[in-house]
Formats: sequence, structure tokens, C-alpha cells
Amino acid sequence: MIPAVATEGLSRSYGESRAVDDLSLTVEAGEIYGLLGPNGAGKTTTLRMLTTLLRPTGGRATVCGFDVSTQGDEVRRRVGFVMQQLAVRYLVTGRESVEVEAALLHVPRREVKKRAAEVLELLGLTSAADRLVATYSGGMQKRIDLACGLLHRPSVLVLDEPTLGLDVQSRHHIWEHIKQLREEGVTILLATNYLDEADRLCDRLTIIDHGREVVTGSPSDLKRAVAAEVVQVQTGNGDEFREVVGGESWVQRVVGSDGYVHVYVDDASVAIPTILRLSLERGVQLNRVAYTQPSLDDVFLLHTGRELREEANA
Repeated sequence: MIPAVATEGLSRSYGESRAVDDLSLTVEAGEIYGLLGPNGAGKTTTLRMLTTLLRPTGGRATVCGFDVSTQGDEVRRRVGFVMQQLAVRYLVTGRESVEVEAALLHVPRREVKKRAAEVLELLGLTSAADRLVATYSGGMQKRIDLACGLLHRPSVLVLDEPTLGLDVQSRHHIWEHIKQLREEGVTILLATNYLDEADRLCDRLTIIDHGREVVTGSPSDLKRAVAAEVVQVQTGNGDEFREVVGGESWVQRVVGSDGYVHVYVDDASVAIPTILRLSLERGVQLNRVAYTQPSLDDVFLLHTGRELREEANA
């Protein structure tokens, strides 16, 4: 079966700077695939190349088997793209907004009203369709964007930060709509820097950093590969704390520096009392000690030495 999206050595340079560097991905039809990484990692640039808005400077990419550089018209017929920023539609109603978008997407005139009604119903906006978009909440405006991305019935829906800036309830509503689309056979490629979003939604994901692939797999497999329980320590002297615990047999590895250190251990219930005792004996002050199961943040930390959570919030 032809992959929904495939890239091979995909690159994009701006002068001497490489925003995307030798990126190879394979997105199978019918899955939700994530690009997870901090701001500036190259996620949006990758999506813009895959939707033909930006030309690659190296490598190649296909969508539904069509080359993004030489068969752009065919790619655009099969892709819906919902960008990071909300479209400006304040002076029209939700229904008018969708119908105008349908015309721009070359939906046959006789089908415009039918398609608009379908996507408004799908996104739960029928009751608000004849209100001005200016009266919509941020979550409703994002759902209008999703609706517009579905008007031409794309095989692949590309979402750039689909819940950026939304409240918790709106984010969960968007997640449910995304999962429903996957159940209906739409392949979804989304970029996010939200750890919980990638964990909850993605069948598989690629963590990228500085335009390059860090690691690829399902969220559960990536977390399982950490192969340890995690003790998170906040201290005023990270380097000395690393010396205290780094040589202990029950420590698999110690990652992090400055004030935040992650200690990967076989059994946190045994490790925590020992960490407290050793720190007290060596005079290392601990401001906070917590235990967690491995997260995607730990996966990023393991492979890059930095926390994705901190990078994303920078």
C-alpha cells in the first residue's frame, strides 16, 4: 500500500541555516502521526513543504504517491491544511465562512451548500452556523478552521498546532473530533509541542529537534524504551547531586544539570529513601523530589539531554 505521506532526506535551507535537515518519515494511511518538538524544531516548515506551500531544497516527499515538487496540483487535491493561526472571518457567519472556503477549494457549485452543512454537522457547529464568527469562542473558531480543511474531502488532513492557545475543554473537544476523523478513514498528520496531545492522539510520532529526527515510534514504545522509573530532583547544586548518586548500582543513568535532574532507577520506592539519605550525608540540599512514570518528555531528555517541556515553553 502506498504511504499517505513519505519523505526521504527532506531538507529546507535558508542561506546557511537548515530549518529541516535530512528528515525521513513514513505515514501510513489511516493513522494519526505526530511531529513533536519544541518551537523552532522545524515542524511547521515540514508541513509547509508537504502541503506545497514551500519548496524543498533537498530530498523528496510524496503525498498519496504524488511528488510535492512536481505534482503539486495532485497533492493539493488530496490534502487539507489547517494552519496554526486562526483565519480572520469575523464579518461573516460560520456558514458563510465555510461556503466561501468551499468555493476557493473548487468544490462544485451545486455541492457547496451540502458540503458546508456536512462539515458543520461533523464539527458540532450546526446550531451556531448562522451566527457571526466574531461571536465564537476560540475553540469554536478552531473548529471552523477544521471544517474548512475537510470541505474537499481530503485523504490527508495536516494540522499545525491544532489546539494552540485553547482552554482544556476546547482542547478535548478538538481531540475527539480528530479521533473521529481517523475512524472515518482520514489520515492525520499533526505538529504539536504539547506532550499530552501527542501521547493521547498519536498512533506513531517522530520527535524532531533542530530540523532532524530524534526518534520515531508509538508513544507507548518510546516511553517503554526509557526502561526505568524516574525520580525527578530539584536542587540548588545539580552537579554535586549527580556525583552523589551517579556511581550507585541501582541508578541506570542520571540526566540533566543545573537545578533539575532526572534519575532513572529500577525501583523508585527503594531509590527515593536512599537518595534522601545520601544527599543528607553529603550536605546536598534537595528542594523537591518526585516520582513519575516515563513520559515523552523523558524520551526527549534521554535523546537530547534537554527537557522538551522547558524548550516548548521557552
